[in-house]
Amino acid sequence: MPSKVYFTKSINKEALVKLYDALGKKLKGKVACKLHSGEAGNKNYLRPTFVEEIISLLDATVVECNTAYEGERNTNEKHKKLLKDHGWSTHFKVDLLDEEGPDYKFDIPYGKQIKENFVGKHLLNYDSLLVISHFKGHGMGGYGGALKQLSIGCASSFGKRYIHGAGDATMDMFKTEQAKFVTSMGDAASSVHKYFKSRAVYINCMVNISIDCDCDANAHAPCMQDIGLLISEDPVAIDQACLDIIYNSKDLGKEQLIERIESRLGHLIIDTAEEDGCGSSNYELISID
Repeated sequence: MPSKVYFTKSINKEALVKLYDALGKKLKGKVACKLHSGEAGNKNYLRPTFVEEIISLLDATVVECNTAYEGERNTNEKHKKLLKDHGWSTHFKVDLLDEEGPDYKFDIPYGKQIKENFVGKHLLNYDSLLVISHFKGHGMGGYGGALKQLSIGCASSFGKRYIHGAGDATMDMFKTEQAKFVTSMGDAASSVHKYFKSRAVYINCMVNISIDCDCDANAHAPCMQDIGLLISEDPVAIDQACLDIIYNSKDLGKEQLIERIESRLGHLIIDTAEEDGCGSSNYELISID
């Protein structure tokens, strides 16, 4: 059976709740909401006011991990300041998953490139996972969506270096063979999804669609018009649906994004995650408008 992906052209905080209700999946217990806090200087990241209703509905805690590169999110102290400056800790409970060590290691015996994944150990304190992704391009991974949040997003600072190094955290993460890097992302994503299994829900927001990630302080302005919001229990299906929407769009700005995706072999993230049993690229898109 194809995975169900629900879609709405409405782009507001009420629409996020409407999507969640349409999915019919109720996240229980202590809920972690993984999203991107936005690098200092970035203008495209999702704002707290946009996601406040869905997070409040679930009484969720906003969770993040420190970065592996220089910036305003690579230490506990700087990241906490940014979380405050961007309004996250003002609006919600927040938790830096890798604030204290040691990292938690997921084994990936089936992994195509990596056999281990290192995440912030606080992740294990949560019963359910809501992933809210800003769908856009990415300078290294080609695109950023649900699978990127599961992999690089949930990885500790060390874990990010490990994924970028395709299993070698000592390697210059900007010089890894591209196919090995994005394959590692797919492997890592699968380990987190399989941990939560049916206790995870994924939302992709196709707004402010730049070719760059929210981790880029000087990201390009959006190259496409806003499209809408999607939700699914399947991270592979929701990312594939977003890519298909981009490729089938009549928006001429899509060419910039497609070039970014293809030049970075972004499709391998989805291919690997699917091969790892993380989900299916076979989906049914259901409009709720």
